[in-house]
Amino acid sequence: MKFAALLFACALLVLLPPRAQAAPDARENLAITHLMQYVRESGLQFIRNSKSYSAGDAADHMQKKLDYARDRLTTADEFIDYVASRSSITNLPYYVVTADGKKQELGPWLYAELDKFRAAQTTKPPRAKNAK
Repeated sequence: MKFAALLFACALLVLLPPRAQAAPDARENLAITHLMQYVRESGLQFIRNSKSYSAGDAADHMQKKLDYARDRLTTADEFIDYVASRSSITNLPYYVVTADGKKQELGPWLYAELDKFRAAQTTKPPRAKNAK
């Protein structure tokens, strides 16, 4: 088990882009946290290396990968590209089975949600009528 974890960590480090010890800023961290929660609360099935997993199991797996890679990521885009969308061992893409039963690659599905999240973050709510 320890050997498998070590092999997993080494494979992940090789696939990540080289960076000085960096970490996501607060805004990017919020986006990553949102994406993880989005997966966890989706209730959908996720496919990793041809095996189906629940949303909770998929989010737990992403969290483990993120824990290994966090200091090498600076953006939510890098989280999707290097952690959440494909296996760092087999290089096979991950998939999500959407509510309508269609299987699609997880990367584009997460990017669509990231785009919505970022758009919502830049939209200011209307000011209260009594506010000055």
